[in-house]
Amino acid sequence: MRRLSLTALAAGTLATGVSLTAPAAMAAAPAQPAPMRMNTNISEGDILKAQSTWCSALLAISKAYREGGLSKARASANQVLDQAYAYRYGAVAFKPTLTSGAQTFRPTKDGALAYFVGADPRYPQDKGFALKPWTRCSVSNQVLQTHGMLGLSMGNVHLTDSSGKITSVDKTWVFIKEPDGSIRILLHHSSLPYQPPAATKP
Repeated sequence: MRRLSLTALAAGTLATGVSLTAPAAMAAAPAQPAPMRMNTNISEGDILKAQSTWCSALLAISKAYREGGLSKARASANQVLDQAYAYRYGAVAFKPTLTSGAQTFRPTKDGALAYFVGADPRYPQDKGFALKPWTRCSVSNQVLQTHGMLGLSMGNVHLTDSSGKITSVDKTWVFIKEPDGSIRILLHHSSLPYQPPAATKP
């Protein structure tokens, strides 16, 4: 029986010259992927940013219409709905300001798009809210709440048109923060402030 040299073993070779050392590529430890850290807790800052983004998007649709007509405005609104609202997952609880009757609620993306840019025979009352010449948009909040991945806001949106006229609407939003960090709207309820009837004189 052939005896192995301890010296050869220590050196990592046999007497035949065959190396006992693993190739460098095999010896190296495989690269470990960076650990995934997901934080779906929404913050007040997330809500405020989402509101500001919504305002900017509305102004962008209005500008697109002024500069490129309905087709450009529709493309802009389509992008806004994909990014800002959660229609990709199903129905969204969207009640726009100027809707009535059977078309008061817009749970589908088509209904929301019609409200923003009009020109859809299925929604004959829609004239395109976002097509108006809006020049400014701001939000004032009365309530901000965070509940894990959900955030809620209630207050007013103030819109200024090119003539300087300001329209204020009552607005309630519910936002969801997704694992990738994006914020989308699950609920959007909007209405004009209630105007009580004038008091009658005795």
